[in-house]
Amino acid sequence: MPDFDSHLDNAAFAEARPVLSVLAPFYRDNPGPLLLALDREAADLGGAVEVITLDDGTGDERLAANVARVVNRMRLPARFIRLAENVGRAKGRNRLASEARGQWLLFLDSDMAPDAPRFVGAYLDLIATSPAPVVCGGFSLHQTPDTPAHALHRHMALKSDCLPAAQRNLAPEKHVFTSNLLVRREVFEANRFDESFRGWGWEDVEWGMRVARNHPILHIDNPATHLGLDTAPAIAAKYEQSAANFARVVAEHLQIVETYPTYRWAKALKKVPLRGTWRPVLKAVALADRTPLAARDFAMRLYRAALYAEAV
Repeated sequence: MPDFDSHLDNAAFAEARPVLSVLAPFYRDNPGPLLLALDREAADLGGAVEVITLDDGTGDERLAANVARVVNRMRLPARFIRLAENVGRAKGRNRLASEARGQWLLFLDSDMAPDAPRFVGAYLDLIATSPAPVVCGGFSLHQTPDTPAHALHRHMALKSDCLPAAQRNLAPEKHVFTSNLLVRREVFEANRFDESFRGWGWEDVEWGMRVARNHPILHIDNPATHLGLDTAPAIAAKYEQSAANFARVVAEHLQIVETYPTYRWAKALKKVPLRGTWRPVLKAVALADRTPLAARDFAMRLYRAALYAEAV
């Protein structure tokens, strides 16, 4: 791993004048399949799109070499940035935005796979016809393998996250995910991601809450598949590290958060004594592979609310 930040541009990058910058950070995941999927649209995009990917301090030379090969072979203008140290989700995306040249920014997670052959092109059409300042395309699990290890995450995501645009538009800020997010440049520059968030969770929803004060958020059906489902222990670990972030969101956006079921459950569980005794039981049920998925889903959500009870 180099002890300094570096970047690699492919042959098409220097002369490009993009309208839209696709921004894909990664940490340990391989963004190669996503980059190749985006590049399959190159002939139809008329030079209007660039792609910038950022290695957030992974330190994997073999992965970096593979990404460099993909970037060099892409027909789309592309840049590959390597950071010497991990800076985190918010700061990494802010860095990507500062490198972008387009007037529109499309944030994609590196473990996403566009569902439609004309995925980026659909965003260009939207920009040309009815440019809402913030657009969320949504995500699906259409291309994700159905494996026992990820059954709980699949069950939970299909119930709460993989929703049609009409349903997401009922609470626009709640369903802002940086895994598939289009933002007009000047809106983002006035509302960058809060770099004081640590670990996993809530920095994208908090960003949506801030932006929604002054700008409409439009949800559309232009999904990409989330390929990187977590195991049940990984979900629990993420919830455990997200409690402090949830506390910050409660402090700054109480009027919005208090309408969320997670907050209401957390408030109710705060009144129940001996949380240190029964909270591990909820986690054990959620992690039990032989327990019915509906029960595991309920236990995991209740476990998250019990964690968040310390923050409300």
